[in-house]
Amino acid sequence: MSRFLTYFGRGLLAVAPIGLTIWVLYSIFIWVDGLVPTQIPGIGLLIVFGIILGVGVLVSTVIPNSVLTLFEGSIKHLPLVRLIYFSLKDLISAFVGDKKKFNQPVLVVVNRQSELKKLGFITQADLNHLGIKGHVAVYFPHSYAFSGELFIVPAENVSLLSMSSADAMKLIVSGGVAA
Repeated sequence: MSRFLTYFGRGLLAVAPIGLTIWVLYSIFIWVDGLVPTQIPGIGLLIVFGIILGVGVLVSTVIPNSVLTLFEGSIKHLPLVRLIYFSLKDLISAFVGDKKKFNQPVLVVVNRQSELKKLGFITQADLNHLGIKGHVAVYFPHSYAFSGELFIVPAENVSLLSMSSADAMKLIVSGGVAA
């Protein structure tokens, strides 16, 4: 019985991540494909992908920046819409686009006595506009979650890491398990 449970546990460890990954990707595919009602599976996904690509080309080349600024200026007067729009825009731009925010992985000394250190990302290197001199803003993602905390720490407690942002994020999100 013990051997049976061991084999079952190892099988579950091998199958569950693969199965859950396939299920999540399939669910996303079905959801996006369902945005455009068609009878051919996958056409909706291609249409949505094409629309997003087309908008990206238009925003980058044809539509002047002033139109986007005018649009965002009108949204600023709508409290709830403003909160949702700019929060999502900032979150997405932190990972993609020209203004990536999680591009400086750092090691922060949290407690000098115990030499406790934490991995994070500098999101703002200059906080003088807040009246805080000699400090930086460091975001610490939580492991196995889509959340984190923002700490304001003395700059001397922060050291840049010689690793890519993707590797640092993988290490943090995996709880230190991923190498």
